[in-house]
Amino acid sequence: MKTGSLRLRLLAGTLAWMLLAIGLVGWGLRALFQDHVTQQLKAQLVMQLDHLSASVDWVPPGSISVSPMTTDPRLAQPLSGMYWQIDRLGTAPQAAVARSRSLWDQVLRLPTAPASYPASGYNVLPLQDAQGNELLTVARTLQLPEDDAPLLRLVVAGDKALLAEPLQRFTRMLLIALGMLALGLAVAVAVQLQLALRPLKLLRARLGDVRSGAVGQLEGSFPLELQPLVNEFNYVLQENADMVQRARTQAGNLAHAVHTPLSILANAAAQQQGPLASLVQEQVASARRQVDYHLARARAAAAVRATGLRTPVLAPLQALLRTMRRLHTERDLSFELAPQAQDLAFRGEEQDLYELLGNLIDNAGKSALQRVVVDVQLSLGQACFTVDDDGPGIPEAEREYMFQRGVQLDEQRAGSGLGLSIVRTLAETYGGSVQAQVSPLGGARLRLCLPVADAA
Repeated sequence: MKTGSLRLRLLAGTLAWMLLAIGLVGWGLRALFQDHVTQQLKAQLVMQLDHLSASVDWVPPGSISVSPMTTDPRLAQPLSGMYWQIDRLGTAPQAAVARSRSLWDQVLRLPTAPASYPASGYNVLPLQDAQGNELLTVARTLQLPEDDAPLLRLVVAGDKALLAEPLQRFTRMLLIALGMLALGLAVAVAVQLQLALRPLKLLRARLGDVRSGAVGQLEGSFPLELQPLVNEFNYVLQENADMVQRARTQAGNLAHAVHTPLSILANAAAQQQGPLASLVQEQVASARRQVDYHLARARAAAAVRATGLRTPVLAPLQALLRTMRRLHTERDLSFELAPQAQDLAFRGEEQDLYELLGNLIDNAGKSALQRVVVDVQLSLGQACFTVDDDGPGIPEAEREYMFQRGVQLDEQRAGSGLGLSIVRTLAETYGGSVQAQVSPLGGARLRLCLPVADAA
């Protein structure tokens, strides 16, 4: 089950919480600013109310006089959003006995009960103008000192639309500032995650080196949180290497323990005549073939499970060619390494590489007339060896049959018929392949492909 990228999950979670926090902060700041401008407008209205209270006079026998108010020019501008009005209360109530020019022909409709207004201070009232606009209103009652002066109600109102413009401007600036903050924090979070996850990238690279056989242990400096994991992994790698070595040692011991009595039996049978001696020789040869086959397979399987295996191929190839020249010296054969051979590394045991190439080169030497040419090239991520000879070649119908156990195409040659079978078994155990083809030299070409180790 795929769980997605750890970096993307951490980044998404952090950005989600960050955006939520910035959103809550923005909402809170906007609410605070809205309350601030509302309080400012109310303070202006109260100041206008105080000025209006100081400007009202009673002129007998029954009129109200209001001195000019210069505190806010909007009070003289029709429908500007700032208004004042004076109502007469008492036994002969009358609305708008005096009003600001900004009201034009409108009248602010307020309750007439004087008990709802304090004698000092002010009240904040909900109110709408004739167009249905919400107004912020402050009002108070005023009793002038003249004996016949009626009780008056003084009202100052401001359109709440006056709050919209500064609130919109603040909101726009707030969004820009919070957007820049969010962008900066997102970049900082991305950089922080990149730096925090860099050791995991290094660990992945080191694991790739171990898998490819370039190194046998995890190397490098890791953070304290990862170092215990690296130590445990190195311990497992060492245990695995020790286990493989023990398995190889046991396989070698087993081969020695089995081959010794088989050799004694074979020597004893060779000195005798008769059906029993022939039967013993035949069964000893069969037992030797089985032991060689299964030990080679077990050794290769143990090597495949090991890590850190890396065997350069050119040195074993040159050593094998020198050996084959001495082995076939009476036939005066030429064993050559192709000049374009690449310096690759086999991801496996050196002993297995010797066994694989030794069987192929020796088999080519037995068929060649004059030349055997060996080459190695990188192909599709594998080290591919080609062993060409100028002999009679192999018929197409026998190119698969020749790799079966115990099969020997030329019965005139000495051998057990297990060499090519072991080659195919070892190659397939390592994840490679071997096949017979036609050689450019006119004879047979045996092509062996094995996993390649990365450069150390």
